Amino acid sequence: MSGKDIEIKCLSSLNEYLSACDNSVNAVYLSQIPQVCKDHPCVLGIDEAGRGPVLGPMVYGTAFCPINNLQLLETLQCDDSKALTEEKRDDIFGKIGDNRNNMGWGIEVISPNFICNNMLSRSKYSLNQVSMDSAIGLIRAAKEGGVNIAHIYVDTVGKPEKYQSYLLSLFPEYKITVAKKADSTYPIVSAASICAKVSRDHALQVWKFPEEIGNVLHKDFGSGYPGDPVTKKFLVDHCDTVFGYPQLVRFSWSTAGNALENTAYHVEWEDIEDEDQKKPENNTSITSFFKFTKQSSTEKKQHEFFNRRCLKSTTEL
Repeated sequence: MSGKDIEIKCLSSLNEYLSACDNSVNAVYLSQIPQVCKDHPCVLGIDEAGRGPVLGPMVYGTAFCPINNLQLLETLQCDDSKALTEEKRDDIFGKIGDNRNNMGWGIEVISPNFICNNMLSRSKYSLNQVSMDSAIGLIRAAKEGGVNIAHIYVDTVGKPEKYQSYLLSLFPEYKITVAKKADSTYPIVSAASICAKVSRDHALQVWKFPEEIGNVLHKDFGSGYPGDPVTKKFLVDHCDTVFGYPQLVRFSWSTAGNALENTAYHVEWEDIEDEDQKKPENNTSITSFFKFTKQSSTEKKQHEFFNRRCLKSTTEL
């Protein structure tokens, strides 16, 4: 089997996995862990791709290999994914798959829906915390899978010293290095960066639109970054005047919000006191505060649009 055949097979398996994922929820994948990564002390790297785009998921990646085989990373020419062409990233990712007996990798695909709902929730869950929790989850997955972790390298979010102390409090048994631009400094983080970037690119290529907005291809929404004119056009062309954007869009981003201001209907909510909110008379029974109604078998079910976004009706704010 040629190197190109291996690359295609590896990417084909990735696309098959990503195609089967529900875009509205997060998805975690960890490769088969080779025996050498259980028998020998390993380095493990963590990095992300897609933190800034207004479209698509953010993907966290991890890679791990034995310390006594670090030359493998040099042979694979692992480097910061941003410094590589798409073709080169795919080629290296294919070779990582080819070396499945010598190293392993994993990803978490964090859906735009998850990011937005948490960033806009009443109890704030910042993007930094989402990132840290994803990294922690991947470390735990590798640990539970039997990887003999000796040293963890992480590309930072926020202040490296604070992040490193936080990780050490959770994993005191490991050496941990958190640094800026770790993806261009430590080859194992570069490998994780490539796994994350390739996975995000291919997640966009196989993205399914349950909103039935038409046959939209990856090229139709560009890179997903706010400054991309193709992405801006997509935000204008695919904004429903009532429901807003499809799940591909991170509607908590200011870019999306600004586009909504010019496209969607503007709604003002008035604070109107209804009868149930008025002070009851002294002879009102306490049971009058509780209304129990049996749902009619003919009552219209909630639209799938709301079910996919985990939205429910409520009587109070």
